[in-house]
This record gives sequence, structure tokens and C-alpha cells, in this order.
Amino acid sequence: MTNDPMDMVVGASAAAADAQNAKDLYTQALTQLNDGYRSEGIESLRSALAADPGNLDVAFKLAYQLDLQGDEEEALSLYERVCEHAPAPINALMNLAVLYEDQGDYVRAERCLRQILDTNPNHARARLFMTDVLASKGMMVEEENERDIMKRRALLDTPVTDFELTVRARTCLKKMNIRTLGDLIRINESELMSYKNFGESSLDEIKRMLAVKGLKLGQGHEDAHRVARRQILEKLKGSGKEQLLSKPVSELQLTVRARKALQMLNIQSIGDLCSHTEAELMGVKNFGSTSLVEIHEKLTNFGLSLRVIDDNE
Repeated sequence: MTNDPMDMVVGASAAAADAQNAKDLYTQALTQLNDGYRSEGIESLRSALAADPGNLDVAFKLAYQLDLQGDEEEALSLYERVCEHAPAPINALMNLAVLYEDQGDYVRAERCLRQILDTNPNHARARLFMTDVLASKGMMVEEENERDIMKRRALLDTPVTDFELTVRARTCLKKMNIRTLGDLIRINESELMSYKNFGESSLDEIKRMLAVKGLKLGQGHEDAHRVARRQILEKLKGSGKEQLLSKPVSELQLTVRARKALQMLNIQSIGDLCSHTEAELMGVKNFGSTSLVEIHEKLTNFGLSLRVIDDNE
């Protein structure tokens, strides 16, 4: 950078000339626009902005005319350029919000409107438009959530026969009445391994298959337990035993070891206990066959039992 006074004078003169040129072009553009020559007016505005890039009035006027003409992308870019300078003009923020909303970018539209309302809370158009933007934003979120739910349901409804599994793994799943991916993630490793003829190789095979889909064994346990509790309740309807399911497991008067195991599984009621399988209980550290026999005996006394995975052999 030079400090030569002559260079500084020349530079100042050039800047002044550019500013005057931009002013003349801007005046010319206004005349053309008033006379109905929009295309010519837009070109004059482009030239004015090129001569004086920092002139926000010219940038806004050009953005507005481009917006009216339907050149939304260029208009949006210019409105953004104007709004980068603080304080951002309210008209530019308002028009920018409209363009964002038209493109479905409700987050940015809301941001522009909040800038207006922060300084002018009673701005009628901004308040009205904010209502529309928030409503559209809420609908978009609901639609996205619904799409996500539908996609997940479709994934979980996929038959396990659609995947390349070995004959042994396929046969075991069929006999356990596991038809879909949703059925499969409702059980855990212990439950699979407790099934006759189901080995480590089949387990690894299934885990790899689920991992490809972003799933894993056991992640649907809570769903399985809810379904099991409903099924148990249906079976007990009319028997007078329905109320037993809501009773606390302390009513069974189990030994300390068995009680601790149920606490680790967060089993609070008899209904919760009946929705679990032997394999789930046996998967708890220090829970042995003695405790399992004890629980079977206590439940049998009430006419109840643990959940059993279907076996069609």
C-alpha cells in the first residue's frame, strides 16, 4: 500500500468518479423502470452496482426488480448481500424471508422475521408471515417424522427370508416364529443361543445381517415386553386373574438372589416378569437354575408362567 499523496488523490478521484457514475446509472435505471422498460432498467442497475459495489440502495433495487421478474436465485443472493450490513433493512429482510419460505427453507425465513420483530415487534406483515412460516415448519417436521416412521416400519416388516442366510439359521428362525426383522430385534443373543441347534456361527451371521441395516439384537426388547403383557392380559380376561399382573414382584416372596436379578432387569410387577423369557433371566450375572426353578414354582402357584418363544417343531 502506498502513502504517496498523489496516489491517494488519484484513488479518491477515481472512487468519486465511480460513485457519480453509479448515481447517474441509478437515475437512468429509475427512469427506464418508470417508463416500463424493466429489462433495460435492470441492466442499468447492474452497471451501477458494478461501478459502486458497496451501494446498498442499488443492490436492493436490483434485487427487488429481479425478484419481480422471477430471477429468484440472483435476487436472493443480492438480498443476502444487503442484509449482511447492520442494521439490515427491514424491507430486504422481509423479501428475503419470503424467498426462503418459497424454497421451503423455513429455518432461515424464521431467522429473518425474528430480526425484524426484535427491533419492530408490531410489524404487522412480519407477524402475519411468521405465523405462516411456523405453521409450515411444523407441518414439514411432522411430514419428515411420518416419513421416518413409515420407512422404519417398512424396514422392520422386511421378511428375514429376503436375506441370504444359511439353511440352519433360516430353519431356526422359522421354528422360533421369527418372520421379520422386527421379530428378530425383539429377542436377544441369550434367547437365540438357548434354542436347539442354534450356534455361534448362526449368531454371528445374523448379527452381521442386522448391522448392515443399522439394527441389533435386543433393541426391540421393550416392544416385545409390551406385546407380551398385552397377550397375557388377553389370555387372562374373564379368569379373575388379570389383577395379578399389576401386583409387585415382592408378592412372590423370592429369595435375595432372585430379587436382585429382577432388579437388574428393572422388573417391577408380576406382569413385567411374565413378559420375560428364561433366556433373559439366565443372562443376568449370578442368576442360576435354582433361581429359575424358584420363579417357575412361584408363578405356577398363581397360574402364570414366563414368556415362551414359539417352537413349531
